[in-house]
Amino acid sequence: MNANDFRRIALSLEGAEENSHMGQPDFRVGGRIFATLASEKEGYGNLMLTLEQQTLFVEELPEVFLPIKGGWGRMGMTHIRLAAANEDVLAGALRTAWQLRVEKNRKSGKKPRVTARPVPAKKSPRKKR
Repeated sequence: MNANDFRRIALSLEGAEENSHMGQPDFRVGGRIFATLASEKEGYGNLMLTLEQQTLFVEELPEVFLPIKGGWGRMGMTHIRLAAANEDVLAGALRTAWQLRVEKNRKSGKKPRVTARPVPAKKSPRKKR
């Protein structure tokens, strides 16, 4: 698998959109990130998981999954080694991250974040009297 496969599968999930965070591709549902390609140059995709999900993925397939170093990893952010993953593993991992984000969005009751700012309409010139 590669970054193009990651992108294709992520965007196939209902309501998923590609955006950018700090100049790196990310994938959102309801305006909130569930996965990124911020580590694409190192051969990784990144998934936003719970710590429990991360632990299960890493224990089951340590050659494919590893926690991101530092604080992000301690919050559940997980690398997936794209070259080591197959289509089913990548699709399942992305679906897990997507589903978690959908559930969090639903529980929070917050409206989706607006990712593009509206352009103000031009005011029509006033006629002079």
